[in-house]
Amino acid sequence: MPGIGQGLVSPEPPESREPREHRPECTPRRVPPKGGHPFHNECADNIPLNAFRGANALVNGKAFDALQPPTRTLWEVKTDNFDTYTDALQDIVIASQGPKLRSERDLARACGFDFRVGVRSAAHKAELENAYPDLQGLIVVMDWC
Repeated sequence: MPGIGQGLVSPEPPESREPREHRPECTPRRVPPKGGHPFHNECADNIPLNAFRGANALVNGKAFDALQPPTRTLWEVKTDNFDTYTDALQDIVIASQGPKLRSERDLARACGFDFRVGVRSAAHKAELENAYPDLQGLIVVMDWC
């Protein structure tokens, strides 16, 4: 039986999976984390049931911060100190992050994965959800970070 992160990506039997999951780009591959930010990497590594601790999960051309195989969920982590930003900077961050998160959500879903975003504050979560209602329910305040 493969170990977590080595082919075990779904609790569903193979016959119930959709064909898109058999596309090579939809098979999660372990890749080095980008950016070299230790705090960001620690937050991603501590997502509950993250199978790719110490690495990113490359799916559909995107290196996601974490993969939870039991729920087939890919994660992106935002470690901004959002609450300390000026109103103007908060607006810039929200305007920048929203379109990227939508694109990442769509890449995950195209391969049959769910998608979540981890943020560090309730204010950051609220601002993203207010600006992008289609992201509601996908954003989680990381109490482990």
